[in-house]
Amino acid sequence: QVQLVESGGGLVQPGGSLRLSCAASGFTFSACVMSWYRQCPGKERELVAIITDAGSTNYADSVKGRFTISRDNAKNTLYLQMNTLKPEDTAVYYCKAWAPITHRTSWGQGTQVTVSS
Repeated sequence: QVQLVESGGGLVQPGGSLRLSCAASGFTFSACVMSWYRQCPGKERELVAIITDAGSTNYADSVKGRFTISRDNAKNTLYLQMNTLKPEDTAVYYCKAWAPITHRTSWGQGTQVTVSS
């Protein structure tokens, strides 16, 4: 059974940092393209960062230079280090797995990040 479980969200002041984790199980994590998305109330879910199975990364312009996506294939875990957080980063953050061979997509349940003073 495929499972993606996010953790690490919470309330942080502007300028602060958070590290999100996404624990994966039930599939071959190392073979998947992994990504982080976020969604604000009333808005569409948007791509934040993506990392391929080979370790190549790409970021939304709004988070470049502040966020870092990484993966630990030995631990089947995806990370998102978020620095210099802004109120506009407030959202529910989701991790997504995409398997290139089966084209299967899986989502986690999301973790809330709130940036506020």
